[in-house]
Amino acid sequence: MKKIILFADPGIDDSVAIMYALLNPEIKVLAIVSSYGNVTKEQATDNIAYLLKLAGREDVPIIGGTNAPSTGKPPTYYPEIHGKEGLGPIRPPEDLQAELTNFSELYTIIKNNPGLTIVDVGRNTSLAALFLLGENLTKDVSEFYIMGGAFLVPGNVTPLAEANFYGDPTASNLVMQNFDNLYIAPLNVTNKAIITMEHVNTILDMTDHPLVQILDDVMEYYIEAYKKLIPGIGGAPLHDAVTLSLMVNPSMGKTIRREVEVFTGVSGMGTSSADFRVSSKNAEKNINIFLELDYEAFLKDFIQVMGGPGK
Repeated sequence: MKKIILFADPGIDDSVAIMYALLNPEIKVLAIVSSYGNVTKEQATDNIAYLLKLAGREDVPIIGGTNAPSTGKPPTYYPEIHGKEGLGPIRPPEDLQAELTNFSELYTIIKNNPGLTIVDVGRNTSLAALFLLGENLTKDVSEFYIMGGAFLVPGNVTPLAEANFYGDPTASNLVMQNFDNLYIAPLNVTNKAIITMEHVNTILDMTDHPLVQILDDVMEYYIEAYKKLIPGIGGAPLHDAVTLSLMVNPSMGKTIRREVEVFTGVSGMGTSSADFRVSSKNAEKNINIFLELDYEAFLKDFIQVMGGPGK
């Protein structure tokens, strides 16, 4: 079983990733860090609390992450993709009490769970802060899984940049330069993790779990948003859920080991760069970029996990 701390900014795809993590018997969620990103930190916190309540997992602490990027620029949100409150048409109950645990609790969790995995599927600001404020973080954590970047493929915010790295390139580059045992799931593979409403209906036929019952509404909203962005797509990519699926099933993808830089200047801001020339050497640090995905294996895993808690 993988013990994980999950950094997220839900957002529909982050929310589905949280569902996947909570329902997967091979994952034990020790904490979820709530930060700005697709929505404000406050809204992300409410969304996480709502998902934990539906899952019957209110024992999982919500850790208060960052409010804005380390660049000092105001964050950009994406209501046209995720809805005004991050869950498409769904609004968490107004009387929901979302309590935040102090950020410093993360160090206690890491100390008490040697060899855990950290997964960051949002902006990397909170993860960078965890490194800057702590000691020997990369030695105490077994591995890091990051959703971000685009290598030799178009970005989704600019022609070259992916949203998470673009949202705080300073933090993302700090992670790339200082972390070891790092696995990156960029748009190269996450764009292929397409889920359709047919897949959603298959899952709903398998389970009546309260957490999964909101999947049709949020995914219908998400898919319609993607159809406007990419006509003819037929579904929507689950960037964040596939990152968790790759963590549990690393053989489902193929990686290449390379040094990575994230551009922080105005020109090309947020662009992820690596040397893919045949003559280039492997990274000194253990940095692995997923470039290929077995889509059918992902689809089978996702449906099995989400539909697992049967009727």
